[in-house]
Amino acid sequence: MNATHTAHASSAKHAWAGGLRFFAAVMLFLAGLFGIFRGIMAIAEDEVFVTTRNYVFQFDLTGWGWVHLGLGIVAVLVSFGLFAAAAWARYTGVGIAALVIIANFLSLPYYPWWSVIVIVMSGFIIWALCVDRGEDEAVIGRPTDGRLP
Repeated sequence: MNATHTAHASSAKHAWAGGLRFFAAVMLFLAGLFGIFRGIMAIAEDEVFVTTRNYVFQFDLTGWGWVHLGLGIVAVLVSFGLFAAAAWARYTGVGIAALVIIANFLSLPYYPWWSVIVIVMSGFIIWALCVDRGEDEAVIGRPTDGRLP
């Protein structure tokens, strides 16, 4: 009975980890897609962006467009790796989400509400990728009493 209970707990843990990875992959894909659209809008110098004069970080809007476009493309590519459950994608996803947070923080004066939304979304991505542990997958399907199948 103990082995059955342990196998059920391990299966539930695996389902939870897979769900978090899928959540992070979808959220990273959306954050990347939004970054691509935001980058295209900034490069085209669309009028949806706010211009402020007295902000600590003064950067060109077109330059920020290229930054957001590049990060968005990489985020979408990494999300495909997360869908495939690649280990490299988990680590790269955390790094890309951190860079997206920094880029959106520095571009707060141009599109403040959307920057805050993407910062929060990226925080959830980092949380989901850090909670998901890859070693949980290695123990699924093995007997818990130490015997090899």
